[in-house]
Amino acid sequence: MGVFACQYNDARRRPQPRGADDPFATQTRLRSRRVARCYGGLICAFWAGSASADTLRIATFAAPLSRDGPGLLLRDIQRGEDDQLVAIAQIIDLIAPDVLVLTDFDYDLDGLALDAFAQSLELDLPYRFALAPNTGVPTGLDIDGNGWRGDARDAQGYRRFVGDGGMAILSRFAVIEDKVQDLSHLLWRDLEGAQLPTLDGEPFFSAPIQDTLRLSSTGHWIVPLQLPDDEALSLMVFAATPPVFDGPEDMNGLRNRDELRLWENVLSATPPEGFVIAGNANLDPSNGAGLQDAMQAFLRRPDFTDPHNGQPNADWGSDGPGQLRVSYILPSTTWEIAAAGTFWPAPKTPESDLIGDDGAAAGPHRMIWVDLIR
Repeated sequence: MGVFACQYNDARRRPQPRGADDPFATQTRLRSRRVARCYGGLICAFWAGSASADTLRIATFAAPLSRDGPGLLLRDIQRGEDDQLVAIAQIIDLIAPDVLVLTDFDYDLDGLALDAFAQSLELDLPYRFALAPNTGVPTGLDIDGNGWRGDARDAQGYRRFVGDGGMAILSRFAVIEDKVQDLSHLLWRDLEGAQLPTLDGEPFFSAPIQDTLRLSSTGHWIVPLQLPDDEALSLMVFAATPPVFDGPEDMNGLRNRDELRLWENVLSATPPEGFVIAGNANLDPSNGAGLQDAMQAFLRRPDFTDPHNGQPNADWGSDGPGQLRVSYILPSTTWEIAAAGTFWPAPKTPESDLIGDDGAAAGPHRMIWVDLIR
């Protein structure tokens, strides 16, 4: 498969199909069959709701769509020979979201990889959006205190090159670009309530580091989408650092917690209209590493609903942390939840081939989705 000739801008807009060939009605009819299949083979949670043509499916997937260097993801997509890419695409086509948030996707300035990946899907998601992430952005400082500068750990967000493992949105609906808010440049020290790491009672970060280091390891975006009839939908998208791979100062654990705190501050101030939080918090409320009480408290907030309560959505096996819940979709209470699920096929079902016998054919993470209605 190749890269299709298109015009680009930073938000990667594409014309949306309308009229008699609008796929929305067809997708809605197909969706009823796909949801029914979940009862037999997938881990799913369902809410009673009056299904209608206005159902909107939001999904997020921390699929491993990053590579060892810039341009390699585009190369692999164009070659069409990567079994993992095929499995990821097939899962997306099966679940058929209207809006998809990807939280481990290599960013390139012209959006070539994102366009190529979208064109590899059978699903028509004509609008593509990505901002430059903090991953791999050099600081010129020794962030981790190991005596060296220029390591992956010394970047604004841990990664091997600029744009490595960023975020992306694929959507049936246009992004309202002039209302997008990118909070990714907020310095960690400037976050209200920030808890910076200390070591032996002293600040772990020097003053120059505090003047430089951003809070977001990947990014925090508020992205409004233009729905039919001018309804409001604001995606609050993020991908937080894992709360591990540090030392007694707990730098990553505290940063992970404060990446969640940023959304707490936004919601406590002026919550975006019709918001839906979607992304990878890298924090399970009950198991694994990290400040679990922070996620427990966050999930008790009264201004959104947790449709996947208690469902894990990643599996690192018995040699690792095992099954954890790290990805989240949390719709504001202005939305009614018609259905929700986690793509985790039972063994020896038709869909189980998509994750393989070891469960890792499409990576350790599972796609989660929510059907919303007003």
